[in-house]
Amino acid sequence: MTTAQRPRHPEKINKPDNPSPPKPSWIKVKAPTSAEAKDVRDLMRSKNLHTVCEEAACPNIGECWKARHATFMILGDICTRACAFCNVATGKPAHVDPDEPKHLAESVASMGLRHVVITSVDRDDLDDGGASQFVASIEAIRTLALGCSIEVLTPDFRDKPGAAEAVARAKPDVFNHNLETVPRLYAKIRPGARFELSLSVLSAAKRVDPSIYTKSGIMVGLGESFEDVLGVMDHMREAGVDFITIGQYLQPTPKHAAVDRYVEPSEFEAYAAAARKKGFLMVASSPLTRSSHHADRDFEQLRQAHAASR
Repeated sequence: MTTAQRPRHPEKINKPDNPSPPKPSWIKVKAPTSAEAKDVRDLMRSKNLHTVCEEAACPNIGECWKARHATFMILGDICTRACAFCNVATGKPAHVDPDEPKHLAESVASMGLRHVVITSVDRDDLDDGGASQFVASIEAIRTLALGCSIEVLTPDFRDKPGAAEAVARAKPDVFNHNLETVPRLYAKIRPGARFELSLSVLSAAKRVDPSIYTKSGIMVGLGESFEDVLGVMDHMREAGVDFITIGQYLQPTPKHAAVDRYVEPSEFEAYAAAARKKGFLMVASSPLTRSSHHADRDFEQLRQAHAASR
């Protein structure tokens, strides 16, 4: 059965729809219909690889794939959790593909990427939560795609002691783990996760290697207040996070959490100003901001900001 045919989130099928308000004029996206997008899609299929661009229904997929950028999703396309905001399918994952790191690195080299983002589904079924596959992917890229900087966007490795540290020791250029939302909304939006655990993942990466840039992001429009977001910023800075991303939550299907409100662009600008005052080296805050959107450009700006701060 193909990804397109497989039922998504079967445990949510019988849940009632959660209507969201109509999208405002500033939420505009393009479908991935360009020739370049077809090339990226064909390459992923030929290498049996997955992208979070497709699986999570990212609104920026048309723009990114036209530029031949993609965020690779390792460890399969089935997640062991069912977060209320996420479009990735939930169920029993397949066995880990030992050839996946090599195929990933070959694709990175073929696409000529200067910067690659690697994320994954949650794999609570694995002893190390999939950390070793992250490490193998980093090592394969270092071998086959010389000069490409590497950004990982990891899960929280719940109940997997030492997993985050193992990934950090592989020396990715950027270690990203998203907090996703404010602490008081975790039970509703991320029921399988804990805010404090996610913070500890970011702290662990910085502790293992202080030279690694750490990054985290949240979605707004889920019911949080402005003060809630400022509080999350403070927690991030205490954990040593260098780069914050803030974007509008968009409901993937009627079965997912509803949009509480569409945040005005001016409020995103206010978040950005507050984040810069709190000392983040890099800030991306806009309705369509996503963790890996413009990641290559942002990485260069991050390095320049770090150099200027020394």
